[in-house]
Amino acid sequence: MVDLTFENPRLLPSYVEGAWWVPADGVPATDASTGEPIARVGSDGLDVAAAVEYARTVGQESLGALTFHQRALILKALATHLTGVKDSLYELSAKTGATKRDSFVDVDGGIGVLFTYGSKGRRELPNSNIIVDGAAESFSKDGSFGGQHVYSRVPGVAFQVNAFNFPVWGMLEKFAPAFLAGVPSIVKPATPTAYLTEACVRAMVDSGLLPAGSLQLISGSVRGFLDHLDLRDRVGFTGSASTARSLVSHDNVMAGGVGLTTETDSLNAAILAPDATSDTPEFDAFVISVANEMTSKAGQKCTSIRRIIVPVDRIDAVVAAIGDRIRSRTVIGDPRAEGVTMGPLANMAQRDEVRRNVERLVDGGGRIVIGSLDSPQVTRADGTIGEAPDGAFFSPVLLRFDDSNAEAVHEIEAFGPVASIFGYRDVADAIRLANRGGGSLVATIASADPAMVASIFAGIAPFHGRILVLDRDDAKTSTGHGSPLPHLVHGGPGRAGGGEELGGIRSVKHYMQRTAVQGTPAVLTALTGEWRSGAASRAGGEHPFRKSLARLRLGDAVESELREITLEDIAHFAEFTGDTFYAHTDEKAAAANPFFPGRVAHGYLLVSWAAGLFVDPAPGPVLANYGLENLRFVTPVSPGDSIRVTLTAKQITPRETDEYGEVRWDAVLHNQRDDVVATYDVLTLVSKQ
Repeated sequence: MVDLTFENPRLLPSYVEGAWWVPADGVPATDASTGEPIARVGSDGLDVAAAVEYARTVGQESLGALTFHQRALILKALATHLTGVKDSLYELSAKTGATKRDSFVDVDGGIGVLFTYGSKGRRELPNSNIIVDGAAESFSKDGSFGGQHVYSRVPGVAFQVNAFNFPVWGMLEKFAPAFLAGVPSIVKPATPTAYLTEACVRAMVDSGLLPAGSLQLISGSVRGFLDHLDLRDRVGFTGSASTARSLVSHDNVMAGGVGLTTETDSLNAAILAPDATSDTPEFDAFVISVANEMTSKAGQKCTSIRRIIVPVDRIDAVVAAIGDRIRSRTVIGDPRAEGVTMGPLANMAQRDEVRRNVERLVDGGGRIVIGSLDSPQVTRADGTIGEAPDGAFFSPVLLRFDDSNAEAVHEIEAFGPVASIFGYRDVADAIRLANRGGGSLVATIASADPAMVASIFAGIAPFHGRILVLDRDDAKTSTGHGSPLPHLVHGGPGRAGGGEELGGIRSVKHYMQRTAVQGTPAVLTALTGEWRSGAASRAGGEHPFRKSLARLRLGDAVESELREITLEDIAHFAEFTGDTFYAHTDEKAAAANPFFPGRVAHGYLLVSWAAGLFVDPAPGPVLANYGLENLRFVTPVSPGDSIRVTLTAKQITPRETDEYGEVRWDAVLHNQRDDVVATYDVLTLVSKQ
């Protein structure tokens, strides 16, 4: 369990160079509901340059000794370990103002990211350190010279600056892909909730699973950190657009080659399509989504709905429905009190900032139609109801803009339980208004009309990183407007920062460099771990199916004899399988086809016969054939033609947790004239010993 028996306020430590480092002093982090001091957060005197060097040396070496699969298994083990201590993380999470549901999104969501990358790393990546990107290209007639794109990990550090609203998920969604890529991370959490990130990191360190130098934590300011980075390094930033602009303009980013991705302010929109009238399930799902996004994490999500775009004649109905939903479902108070569904903002400074921005929205033409700026009555931790002068509580507020073109609604974000509603005249107007956000992380379209969805999607897609289509069929199963999934990109263009976090293996490649390699097939084989046609192969000796993974090598091959295809064979296959397509059964019709000289053999007959030509039937290391990939039929085979097959070990992937691995074989069928008849990959499972 994570130790929570510390004296308040404690000095929050950092974890650098393999040890915990405690500052002399720091700025306060407080309980969002009570204002009680929790920790003092500072980093004065911490050697950031030394932490960076430690990552580049110790971290790079320890991670570089592991393959993608080995790192993926560590991620899975870390996820399992954090699952065992998450109750302690939940206890701290309540101090940030998060309800149990909010904590689930943050804590369990972060753990889920680790599980996802632990799975994807083993399913989608090779058991090596190189990712081959796309097919090889041949640049010479004789095949002696070609090219290939490959990804290799960058030799620096992933410096990750996170926001206050998701102290666990925000850290783990950047850490997991960087770790899988083999790049060590330095994590910098936001001060108001840094104590929760520190607890999560402490649990990860205490697990004993982290390779040396793979994760460091700086609790406190890292002002000037870019001065220590260069083209070896990557920076992931989540926070305000103003801070992001200062990072983008730094010399080491503009001229020094530091890779920077940012995820910033986002005026996300939800569009109620014309077909979603008040008597439809889409209308109900839309209202539920808006109310949930306004109150989840007290609206402190970069993905929250900020602009509600509805048909002009439906504004009153939507406002009334949202109001009913919020009044009936929202209980504001200390998350530790029974029945509370919305907690406070992160701290008093954040509450005051949200209030100022609501006032700016009012000055810009909005009027409050749900909620108010008055201090709300809240449920305290002891169950009593009243004011909480030291808590950062704020009522859900909905503003209505009669002028849909008012600048304020498309420019000002109140980062709390605040949204604005305005109307559109037609679909083109709805698209225009959604795009006035200047680039967003996510938008929702509520519609049961696929053609309508396609029209709106085509108009807003270039301005959004993710689009949720909400209808009656997915309303109950959808993860929601504001829930990024590790399988899909989290990010957006323009105002949203232009970054692309998550997105499955796409995000792993953010921490790698794509390089075009040119050379002979032998060179490409050696660099990629995948056999290329033209590289050395070995046939004629022991059948490769008799070799375990311990003895099998790339280029081990079997070459068969020719086998003649007769008209009787083709007719029998057609009758036996029921595949009586005319190209195999009707000479005249087949000859009229521009692709065939007359009746030809079935492609699947050829593949079946090829298996008979290369297989070694006795029990042995080959355990199973589990598929074919990239099958292409190139040259038709007529009655009287013969075929032969060459099968070559193309890729060998041992599994870390099993006594077998995967072998991909390059299969090529030729006819008696040495024309290529078909090409494909055969996938087998082979014993290690």
